[in-house]
Amino acid sequence: MCGIAGVLNLDGKPFLDEARLRRMGDSMVHRGPDGHGYFASGPVGLVHRRLSIIDLSSGAQPMFNEDASIVVVFNGEIYNHLDLRSVLESRGHIFTTHSDTEVILHAYEEYGLSFQTHLTGMFAFAIWDMKHRRLVLTRDRVGIKPLYYTVYNGELLFASEIKALLTERDVPRLIDYDALQAYLRVRYVPAPKTMFREIYKLLPGHQMVIQDGHICVEQYWDLTFSDELLSEQQCLDDCEKLFSEVCQQHLMSDVPYGVFLSGGLDSSALVATMRRLLNSDPMTFTVGYAGSEGINEFDNGRLVSEHVGTDHHEVVLSPQQFSDWIPNLVWHLDEPVGDSACVPLFFLAQRAKQHATVLHSGEGADEIFGGYSIYKKMLVLSRLHSSPLGTVAGVFDRLGSTASVGGKWGRYLRQMALPLEDRYRGVSSLFLDGIKTDVLNHDLRTTTTKSSYLENTFHTYYQRVNATTELNQMLYVDTKAWLPDDLLIKADKMTMAASIELRVPFLDHRMIEFAARLPMALKVKNGEAKYLLKRAMERYLPKTIVYQPKKGFPVPIQQWFQQGLAQMAQELVLNQQSVVSNFINGRVAAEMLRAHQHGRIDAADELWALVVLEQWCRRFNVSV
Repeated sequence: MCGIAGVLNLDGKPFLDEARLRRMGDSMVHRGPDGHGYFASGPVGLVHRRLSIIDLSSGAQPMFNEDASIVVVFNGEIYNHLDLRSVLESRGHIFTTHSDTEVILHAYEEYGLSFQTHLTGMFAFAIWDMKHRRLVLTRDRVGIKPLYYTVYNGELLFASEIKALLTERDVPRLIDYDALQAYLRVRYVPAPKTMFREIYKLLPGHQMVIQDGHICVEQYWDLTFSDELLSEQQCLDDCEKLFSEVCQQHLMSDVPYGVFLSGGLDSSALVATMRRLLNSDPMTFTVGYAGSEGINEFDNGRLVSEHVGTDHHEVVLSPQQFSDWIPNLVWHLDEPVGDSACVPLFFLAQRAKQHATVLHSGEGADEIFGGYSIYKKMLVLSRLHSSPLGTVAGVFDRLGSTASVGGKWGRYLRQMALPLEDRYRGVSSLFLDGIKTDVLNHDLRTTTTKSSYLENTFHTYYQRVNATTELNQMLYVDTKAWLPDDLLIKADKMTMAASIELRVPFLDHRMIEFAARLPMALKVKNGEAKYLLKRAMERYLPKTIVYQPKKGFPVPIQQWFQQGLAQMAQELVLNQQSVVSNFINGRVAAEMLRAHQHGRIDAADELWALVVLEQWCRRFNVSV
């Protein structure tokens, strides 16, 4: 796991300023504290920060092929590198290291620009092909590893983190109002935009090729669905076999490793599977909160640890630690992500770093097996929408809009009148859903086009998905937006902040493609979410763990915003000098905080999103 960055002069002029590369690399030292390397030749400059995981003695980067005509800087892991290496050696390629990085170089030589389809893993890398004077930037299929870029003053700059791009003084720090609108709806910014104007994310499953000053971005992988007519038992057997194979490959490491254990189904399934593959007890790590015993996951974590057999560790986080770390939180995130689980994830990674350098997480199981409760709610609404009740959909819409039918039931009535695309915008709830929509100042709500960036982004995904069932349509949308731009950004940035590599076996593309072939009834059956995964884990875990209600990654911010965090929100957001006062109605926001403090509404997510946004504006000195 590492950090990469680079500069390409689009006019072909030589790149001569290595000091710029050093500044970019130094801004990401947390991603690679074990070493660094630089390369400059012709119009390109590359930088690499290394966190040593595999081939500790000879895996340094930038790395070259046999005749030094191709060079790569790489962030991630290639899990099939041993098998692929054997194939490439049989075709005459000569390897000088045991690193998975070298496999990328030779795969590019052998297969050309389609080489990434031969790679299994998580990755973001840059290849400079000197013979063709071609720069190739590639990001893994679902966006486990980040890659940002900007084109400015005749140069293309790219990096694993935005802060590396901002070491270039001429890169503007301007807020993107399309991105801001999206953030205030769903609490993250869907790709390709970021909250910085003119800085973009390379989309997952995409490759950018720059040659002769021309930039071409193409998609090399997409998620497709096709129900296969297999028996439930066959699917169970296949699921268990494949997951074991994937976990076995994800265990490759020359350093100690462990597992984030929440005590939920996904992380518990990971722990149980890995324990069967190991000759020793794996290390597991669980986080909880001082004074918030009802939200802690300690009991379930201990139950799984004792049942499976692990070397278990617990981390207790206080409200003061939580609030004090927010300025560092936004610095490491690069752009605001209004997900409070970011903070405990960092402290969990920081504690785990004392024992391990590689950690595994159950991230992604909900998005491939249909685990979120909102999926079931949307399917119920769809049945009502298409039933005889749907003939009076307009009545429901008008009823839901009346002041007398507010809150949750009002939202459901309004949504019943809408098709799926118009009511489902991903797992993350709409900002201010059911509270007061006039929290935004009017100038921000004014757009130059009929549809907003957020609506257009989701519309594109609904138009592209090949699924016939609404469940798979929702899974596709979440795999394209919520997963890479909230969950995986959070996972990468918070673990890298502690110099930890995080692996996510459920998001191996073989698992994703397997789940996409499952009949819908094996994902959600008789109201039971993640049906097949639960059946597969019944043999290895207590039923209380397998069939417990979905909790997510709970954080007690609802309680804390009624206590100490309320003062922080007051000082940060609800004053006339705040940056967010430029686009937030302070009077309405203050009323929202008071209503939350008195228990009339739960606005914790909205308040948290505003606090993070204000801290981000201040930390990055963003112009509005």
